[in-house]
Amino acid sequence: MRLVLISDTHIPKRARDLPTDLWEAIEAADVVIHAGDWVEPAVLDAIEARAPRLVGVAGNNDGPQLRARLPEVARVSLQGLRFTVVHDTGPAAGRERRCDALYPDTDVLVFGHSHIPWDSTTPAGTRLLNPGSPTDRRRQPHATFMTAAIVDGKLSDVTLLNTKAYYRSP
Repeated sequence: MRLVLISDTHIPKRARDLPTDLWEAIEAADVVIHAGDWVEPAVLDAIEARAPRLVGVAGNNDGPQLRARLPEVARVSLQGLRFTVVHDTGPAAGRERRCDALYPDTDVLVFGHSHIPWDSTTPAGTRLLNPGSPTDRRRQPHATFMTAAIVDGKLSDVTLLNTKAYYRSP
């Protein structure tokens, strides 16, 4: 099973559209996971139309229309792996132990908010993944998203990809 992990798309505030390479990855994936901050419902509609399956949550920049359609926490089992998706896990300091306490029944926690990619494993063995942002690289050298696979019930091939984001001119 092929996965695409994205967060913090911030369209149309940070870009007019998602980068072409991300759209190609979305269309090739079996499941797309979005950890919030869509900003406009049109982005949700577009990804829903092009992704075979979408799991998403609302972020702090998402208004009432998106909040009416998306939960704050999403839980899904994919080929036996328990995924939890949230927008914000708080500060980096203490994140692993905090997430173990908050999400004890998950194998993979996908989150966003910081726009800073993150890949770690908690003391309890939960994989924490933040794909960064494909449109707003905030203090990072590149705009990013992640791909991964589930093979034989295990998460594999987690890859952070740099993308060309199409920023609006000021």
